Formats: sequence, structure tokens, C-alpha cells
Amino acid sequence: MKLLVAALASELSAFPDTLPGFDRLVTGPGKLQATYALTRALDANTYDEIVVVGTAGAIDPDLAEGVHEVGTAFQHDVTDLDGISGQHVSLPARVSTGRDGVLIATGDHFVDDAEVTAVIRPTGAALVDMETYAYIWVAGQFGVPIRVYRAVSDSAEDGALTDWRDAVARCSVQLREFVASAYGV
Repeated sequence: MKLLVAALASELSAFPDTLPGFDRLVTGPGKLQATYALTRALDANTYDEIVVVGTAGAIDPDLAEGVHEVGTAFQHDVTDLDGISGQHVSLPARVSTGRDGVLIATGDHFVDDAEVTAVIRPTGAALVDMETYAYIWVAGQFGVPIRVYRAVSDSAEDGALTDWRDAVARCSVQLREFVASAYGV
């Protein structure tokens, strides 16, 4: 059995309520809610794989719209004791799915500011979201393989929240089509 995970129910709006071979989990937005909900799910059940779907803002202006697999994540909103941005005091600077894919910057606020994207862009991140680092870290703690698929919803700059609200249904359709193709369901 696989676990289909999204932060928000709206990101699963194009998915059927039940998907053969999958349990479903909506965690809530942000790193804390993602960590808590996924930990509880993995404590209660054994899964062959975690499949995360959801939206993300594009930090890389050349990144094509559509669905992208995430390979690595870091936290853009933390700083270690030496003041190094993106490095946590006690957690790994980066976590990986073990697969090729884009680098995503995870933080606990919705990025919709050109000044913030300008700070994140030099890290090489292609996308920004609020949960991926937490999902990958928790999966690693439990030794469960994880795949993360993010659909580009906005430019993560001025007006992104309005763009996201308009785009979430479109992104859900793209993610549903992708999962149907990749997993045959």
C-alpha cells in the first residue's frame, strides 16, 4: 500500500476520494503540521512508498509549468549558530528522496515577494513550498521511500497568492493526470 499525501484538500480536488492501492493523507500546511501528520500516519501503518503531490512556486524563471519531481529539499527560513542561512542547528542542511529531481526551498510562509525569491534564487532552488523538507525528513526517519511531485502554481513573487488561489484546481488536474500515468490508477 502507498500513501498519497497533500498539504491541502484543494490540492487533491481532481483526485477521486479513493484510489486503488493508496491511502490518503491531508496534513495541513507548513512544516510542523506536515511533520506531525505524516509521523502519526507512519506510526499507525506500514507503507511501501509515500507519494506527495501539491503546488509550488517557481523560483527559477526558466522552469516550465507542469509537474516536477523533487530530488532534494532545504529549509530557506532557518539559520544555524554561525548565521548560515538554509542550515538548521540540528537537522541536515538538505534532505533527499534518493532520486533525480529539482531542488526545492521549504519554509513556513507562503512566498509571494520578489525580494524573498531574489534571496532564494542563488541557492539553485527551482521551486519553493511549505512542506517538502518535512515530508522527506520524516520518511527518512521511518525508512520509507518517498517521491514528491509539485505542480507549478505561481511565480512566488508579487501577486502569487492570488495566482495560487486561481491555479490550485488546474494544478490538481495536472497532478491527477501525472499520478494516473505514473502509477496506472
